[in-house]
Amino acid sequence: MYRYDEFDAKFVAERVAQFRGQVARRLSGELTEDEFKPLRLMNGLYLQLHAYMLRIAVPYGTLNARQMRMLAHIARKYDKGYGHFTTRQNIQFNWPKLVDVPDILADLATVEMHAIQTSGNCIRNVTADHFAGAAADEIEDPRPLAEIVRQWSSLHPEFVFLPRKFKIAVSGSPHDRAALKFHDMAVEIVKNAAGETGYRVLVGGGMGRTPYVGFVIGEFVAKEDILAFLESVMRVYNQSGRRDNKYKARVKILANALGPEEMHRQVMREFEEISRAGTLQVPREELDRIDAYFAPPKFETLPDTIPAGDADFADWTKTNTHPHRAPGYAIATVSLKPIGGVPGDATDAQLDALADLMDAYGIEEIRVSHEQNLVLPHVRKKDLPAIHARLKELDLATPNAGLITDIIACPGLDYCDLANARSIPIAQDLSRRFAGLARQQDIGELKIKISGCINACGHHHAGHIGILGVDKKGVEFYQLQLGGSGAEDAAIGDIMGPGFGEHEIADAVERVVDLYLKERQGDERFLDTYRRIGMEPFKTVAYGTGAHGVHTG
Repeated sequence: MYRYDEFDAKFVAERVAQFRGQVARRLSGELTEDEFKPLRLMNGLYLQLHAYMLRIAVPYGTLNARQMRMLAHIARKYDKGYGHFTTRQNIQFNWPKLVDVPDILADLATVEMHAIQTSGNCIRNVTADHFAGAAADEIEDPRPLAEIVRQWSSLHPEFVFLPRKFKIAVSGSPHDRAALKFHDMAVEIVKNAAGETGYRVLVGGGMGRTPYVGFVIGEFVAKEDILAFLESVMRVYNQSGRRDNKYKARVKILANALGPEEMHRQVMREFEEISRAGTLQVPREELDRIDAYFAPPKFETLPDTIPAGDADFADWTKTNTHPHRAPGYAIATVSLKPIGGVPGDATDAQLDALADLMDAYGIEEIRVSHEQNLVLPHVRKKDLPAIHARLKELDLATPNAGLITDIIACPGLDYCDLANARSIPIAQDLSRRFAGLARQQDIGELKIKISGCINACGHHHAGHIGILGVDKKGVEFYQLQLGGSGAEDAAIGDIMGPGFGEHEIADAVERVVDLYLKERQGDERFLDTYRRIGMEPFKTVAYGTGAHGVHTG
């Protein structure tokens, strides 16, 4: 993984010292909250319902054991003993005291981490496929490009004050595990007809109150030209993105207002200008230098079989392990979705134990997934029984990756001052409702995603079943959406109709799932059945006779 150079280390240390002074002035009253707000947001510090929240960047979701131990230390010393992994591969701490934040940032700097650009109208943490460098279907590891984009975009003088926040994702596989089409800009590694590797660039995706699926703006961009192309898109956005209305300021609004042809024309105009200068071409030697940081571990020659185990182990390997590019190895998902738990939360003890497990089995990296789980990318198949046994002791071995209890949920009204409704209790209720493993396995792949407000941090638009919490005269209601997808077949879910009450939503979801089981043909997924038969049958059963739907629009 990438290591800081001398400049990186010096810059982050100076930034900590700078923020320490700003916090001191806020605590002394020299700065008002309004004056302090832009300074804290530049360092990932929000003020939420009950306390400050610190969002820490995990570039492309990659952590080593030393960094995991530091996150455990922060959870234990400065928070309430846990951290929350987010849908953009960050980790958030919900209870830090303002006076402690400079010390937290100083501790993070010792393990090459920071919170810069995790908030504000700038290019945010660059995300990537959580199976990067390990997936059997991968064309090329996307993380070297993600690192180049991170270096280019960090404190870029032209793009520090954009019209709104800007999110970039990178993937190197045909199977989209990074929700590319729901990002402001995304890069997919592809091969052309001549067998050359290059980049397909998408623009204009996003969720929130105006969701869009992104469209292709560059079909095949040469490797050395990728920064020039990305900068061209940013220039068009920075020049023409709306700044008069924050709800219309995201690039998705501009891109979809212009349309693919005009957006492409404007981007190519900038690209030709930048290309003439030649200053943004990435030299081959620099690409090779960054690639070297992400060289895979030296894989052993091993038998390509998973040892036999008990029923729990068999269930876990069936759902939570995935094919690896090297024989004898597997990718293992560590579930942060225990039945009835809070999606994405991990305790300090769990984080420390995971770091110990990585050391014990020679696993150099762990990944944060956008689905709020953790991933061990390079596991020897012969070690899987022992690793499963340890994860089971830690309550991290729930065999539900991709199943109905692998629910994505934002913090909602339990923490967030933007939320209208609680997400966590709904996720917990649904998790308990579908706890039976045999039933989950029978249902198969079904992704439930829950957001506590229209900002869609829980990705409800992309859920096979999406749930949006809304407030109606001080009462929480939940609107169902069906048919969304964040994968390569990306789609925005269809809104069912009136919202359900807090105590009705789980029943409604269960009726929808039961209808799917009744109507599915062969091995159809829920998504396939929905696309075949449409909304009406599901709507009819969802409202049944007992629900009290309330129009929430």
